[in-house]
Amino acid sequence: MSRSLLFIPGNNPSMIQNSDLYGADAVIFDLEDSVLMEHKDAARDLVKTYLEQLNLLNCHVIVRINGMETPFLKMDLEALSYDYVDAFMIPNATHGAIEYITNQIKELEQTRQLKKEIQLIPIIETPYALLQVKEIVKMDRVIGVLFGAEDYTTNMSIKRTKQGEEILFARNMISIAAKAYNIEAYDTPFTDVNDIDGLKEDVKLAKQLGFSGKAAIHPRQIDMINELFSPSQEDILFAQRILKQAKKETKGAFSIDGKMIDTPIITRAQKIINQAKLYGLLGEPND
Repeated sequence: MSRSLLFIPGNNPSMIQNSDLYGADAVIFDLEDSVLMEHKDAARDLVKTYLEQLNLLNCHVIVRINGMETPFLKMDLEALSYDYVDAFMIPNATHGAIEYITNQIKELEQTRQLKKEIQLIPIIETPYALLQVKEIVKMDRVIGVLFGAEDYTTNMSIKRTKQGEEILFARNMISIAAKAYNIEAYDTPFTDVNDIDGLKEDVKLAKQLGFSGKAAIHPRQIDMINELFSPSQEDILFAQRILKQAKKETKGAFSIDGKMIDTPIITRAQKIINQAKLYGLLGEPND
C-alpha cells in the first residue's frame, strides 16, 4: 500500500538521482507525458541506467510506460522488464491494452528468469476506461488503479476545477471498483503545486471517497499526502483501546466512551493498527 506516489520525469537526471530522498512511498519514473517525443529514447536509457546501478530503493519503483498507440511501448517493456521494477503504470488503459502488455511481460520474465512478477497499475483517464473499470480491476497483475483527471476531463470536454465536482462521479466509481476487488485506488494529482491548502482539502476528499493514496507531481506535496493518508495518533490510540477491550468481551457488542463497538468497528480498528505498523507509526519496523 502506498500513500504517496511521486511522478519523476524520465528525462530529469537530478530528480531521478534524488528520487528516494523525497519521502514518497512510491516513485513513478515517467516516460510518457512529461517526456517530449524526441527525448523518449534518452529518457528510457537514463531511467534504465539509474535503476541498474542501484541495489535497492527505499520505496516502490513504478515506471509509467508509453501507451499502445505509440511506437515506444515495446521498447519500454524490453528495456525495463527486470527485477528492479515493481510495477508498470499503463496510460490510457483498456482491457485489451492490459491483456497485451501482460502477455509481453510474461514472455520477458520467462526468458530472463526474473525472480518476481512485475505488477500493473492502469490509469483510468478516458470515459471508455471508466466504463471498463469493473473489469480492469479484476485482471491478472493489476494491484491498483490511478485516476487521471486531466485526460479524463479533456476527453469529456469539461473544465477541471479545484473543487472537483465534475470528477466526483468518476472518483467514486474508481474507488468503489478497486475496493470491491481488494486492490488500491490512487487519486489524481492536485496540479497547483503552490496551493498547499487546496491540496489538503483535495487529499481529505480523496480519503473520504475511499482512495488508498494520491499521486503527486512535486516533492513539496509528499509530506501533506503522507500525513493525511496515515491514521492520526487519536485514531491509533482509540483503535488500540477497541482491540484491547475486544479481547476481554464475550457478549459481542460493547461500549467505549458511549460509542457502540461491534464487529465492523473492530475490523476497522485492526485496519488502522495494520496501517500504523506499515508506516512506522507505532515505533516498530515497517512490514
